Amino acid sequence: MNAILKLDHNIRRMCDADIPAVLLVEKDSYEFPWSAGNFVDSIHAGYSAWVYKVGGEIIGHAVLMTALDEGHLLNITIAPAWRRQGLGGILLKHVMDTARGQHVHTLYLEVRPSNRPAIELYEKNGFEAFALRKGYYPAQQGREDALVMRAML
Repeated sequence: MNAILKLDHNIRRMCDADIPAVLLVEKDSYEFPWSAGNFVDSIHAGYSAWVYKVGGEIIGHAVLMTALDEGHLLNITIAPAWRRQGLGGILLKHVMDTARGQHVHTLYLEVRPSNRPAIELYEKNGFEAFALRKGYYPAQQGREDALVMRAML
């Protein structure tokens, strides 16, 4: 049996006190991470912000913004050391279930076309690519496009 499955798993609402640990995951994951202000603003705006804890350690987080019957997954991240073990799928399922509970019918997200593992996870969970946003993400050499994906819930 996978040792990770034996550890306590907990997904709960993010609070201000979680932000230092969330920022560590963010900085380990991205060349251009979200700032503390991005997370504080999301929490205080009432977005659905979550932390994923395994064995008492914050190993991931997600932020979902909803309006009427649409949702936008603004951020979903699993720490590099914890990837490729199914945890991203667990967190994504939690976000999608939360969106359904908020009567969201369509969930959107952006992803770098270079992030194949994330795209595969999204496709496996019912997302389909339908648009491209030119120059959306900062990159070392200028900007990188974003693949826009959606799932009908």
